[in-house]
Amino acid sequence: MKKKGKTLVALILIFFISLSTVSCKNGDYKDKKTIKIGVLCYDERDTFLRELFSCLKEDFSKYESDDLKISLNILGSNNSQRLQNEQAEEMMDDGVDVLCVNLVDRTAPSKIIDKARSKDIPIVFFNRELVDEDLMQWSKLYYVGANAKMSGNLQGKLASDAIKNNPSIDKNLDGKIQYVVMQGQPGHQDSIIRTENSVSKILDSGIKLEKIGTSIANWNRSSAETKMKEYIDQYGSDIELVLCNNDDMALGVIDAYNRSDITESSRPLVFGVDGNEVALSAVINGDLSGTVYNDKESQAEGISKLAMKLAKNENLTDLNLIKGKYLIYGYYPITKDNVEKYLKR
Repeated sequence: MKKKGKTLVALILIFFISLSTVSCKNGDYKDKKTIKIGVLCYDERDTFLRELFSCLKEDFSKYESDDLKISLNILGSNNSQRLQNEQAEEMMDDGVDVLCVNLVDRTAPSKIIDKARSKDIPIVFFNRELVDEDLMQWSKLYYVGANAKMSGNLQGKLASDAIKNNPSIDKNLDGKIQYVVMQGQPGHQDSIIRTENSVSKILDSGIKLEKIGTSIANWNRSSAETKMKEYIDQYGSDIELVLCNNDDMALGVIDAYNRSDITESSRPLVFGVDGNEVALSAVINGDLSGTVYNDKESQAEGISKLAMKLAKNENLTDLNLIKGKYLIYGYYPITKDNVEKYLKR
């Protein structure tokens, strides 16, 4: 009987220990001293993401206190989905409380999602929106980003306003604007949507367009410079407008012109998207005709707030998530007239 009694006591102890473990797993963080946040991005060299991460570090630091530390680990994936899958697995095995992911390939999140679900680790995807069906695979998947259609519409509005206010942009007086597009990445939703809506907005304003060409420059400044040099060599000063899916590519276009013999008066209008620090300076000095501000401050605040609530297993109601899954922020047009306001941010 004594032996059976001891066995019963042992089983009861094991039961309560397991309950305690489950309670902690489900988010009882009252006694937790450190919250671990893992952040993965497609490429750490991306200018917008570097600026976003600077905001993110500051936002997460605001949650720290004498009783709670935030361990924030940010890694770039060198544009390799395979590497990003491995990094995600290592972070989850290391016990991150929440994983924040800027996917290399927005159509290939399944390996990361499956691993996270098996370990009950929430994921906040950001900047590169995955397919709706993938986000619905599990209840603990979320997305923070911006309205890509808005960015295209605003870029198109900036371009059409500039053309209407300066008829001399039509240098050859043929009644059409000859244009080039620098696209970010094949299959990237922002790249596709920005291009389509920017061009449509200009056409809807009554301006006639003639496309000279579209090049994939992968969001990269040096790649855009190389592509633009080829257009300059072929078309000289006949190009009247260049629409770029981001500022880094727009700056690359400007680099190509600065290394050419095309005079400033013969150069095209150049527009970007993001409003990064270097691009804002280029707007001030007149090299960049305008850009569209991608609100990194609000996005970083949204990512950090959502991640902390998930880590603490808190209610998300006050975040007003769209469809219970999305935090979506807006864009803002930038010209020489208002650029100082955004530099101060």
